[in-house]
Amino acid sequence: MTDTRILLRNGHVIDTEPEPVAHPKTDVLIEGGRITAVGPDLPAEGATVVDATDRIVLPGFVDTHRHVWQSALRGAAVDVDLTAYLGLVLGRLGPRLGPQDIHTATLAGALEGLDSGITTLMDFSHALHTPEHADAAVDALQAAGLRAVFGYGFPLTGFGNHDDVRRIRAERLRNDDALVTMALAPLGPSYTPIEVVTDDWRLAAELDLPVTFHVSAGPLAMRPVSTLREHGLLDVKALYVHGNSLDDDELELIADSGGTASVTPGTEAMLGIGRPVAGRYRRAGVTTGLGVDAVTSTPGDMFSLMRAALIASQVADGAARLSVKDVLRMATLDGAAALGLADRIGSLRPGKQADVILLRLDDLNVLTADRDPIAAVVTAAHPQNVDTVLVAGQVVKSEGRLTHPSLARTADALRVTAAAVGSGN
Repeated sequence: MTDTRILLRNGHVIDTEPEPVAHPKTDVLIEGGRITAVGPDLPAEGATVVDATDRIVLPGFVDTHRHVWQSALRGAAVDVDLTAYLGLVLGRLGPRLGPQDIHTATLAGALEGLDSGITTLMDFSHALHTPEHADAAVDALQAAGLRAVFGYGFPLTGFGNHDDVRRIRAERLRNDDALVTMALAPLGPSYTPIEVVTDDWRLAAELDLPVTFHVSAGPLAMRPVSTLREHGLLDVKALYVHGNSLDDDELELIADSGGTASVTPGTEAMLGIGRPVAGRYRRAGVTTGLGVDAVTSTPGDMFSLMRAALIASQVADGAARLSVKDVLRMATLDGAAALGLADRIGSLRPGKQADVILLRLDDLNVLTADRDPIAAVVTAAHPQNVDTVLVAGQVVKSEGRLTHPSLARTADALRVTAAAVGSGN
């Protein structure tokens, strides 16, 4: 569907700005790819009307950290710790993927996100062993039809191809208003010497790119945020990933510098990365989004992730516990803000781009959810409830089915890639 005017009629509308709130029997009008009005009984002249009765209408989910290429390695790293994951997935399996494999796996992972209502994701793409790998990943994201930030990642050696980063920025991803934009995804101060970090941060500043990186207390810098401050590197816009082992004063430094955070409660628990940190980030004043991270260890949908975040927070100290509204906001507006995209997505505020999803309320698992649609989205819904997905006003899933023309071909190709990569033995 490519209509320039779409009216979503009579839905249970959840907006997230300034805080999540549900409005029954409400319409959403989309014109030219943007939300232009939200309210009851909006005029339908000239619009394609979508009956949203028995549907929850809400902003598309924002996945702030995902290694999308790992869709070819689903379930490859369960029942292992972080060290074993790194050795298996990045050390042995990742290098086996050629450029075409990266394209296939990235496209499949992006479509998986869309199918489950994730309309925006940060692709921390760190299996880019040649420039051809980087082109393949960008091509796949642009072909998928979702909104994405391509994080040009570096291998475990820590030394990235700065010249190719410059090439991708100049030739492929110059437009920061496009559907697919760019970030730099180096290893960062926890895992590389400060001299390497300094060079990476200078590259980001040169190209006007944000940085995103995994952060922890060690194995190199035990206080990585303080290390960045001591070397004058906190002025680059940064998205910190994980941070479970950081002290509270390190989190406060992130907040003071304007940094944002992505937590991945599924992998953080499965790989033993550390204690729940989402509530601590929020308490420190750090805008925090949710990330799937790695489908080698966890599910790839936001519903599973929201429940993991909610449950994990209940075993944290009381002040760090999250409500269902906190979690939904992290999955939408706060995720958008963490990626620097809150001016265009994350809520249903008129003027924003129409990244919108519709969930069926007449499925058995959510049949009485109209009493509290917000709680239902976080605690009860699952990907099979996702009926309709729009990205920038374009319908990419309708009546429960993705509309992408290469869906079947991509699925077949992914099976071939997965079989060729093997199990890591």
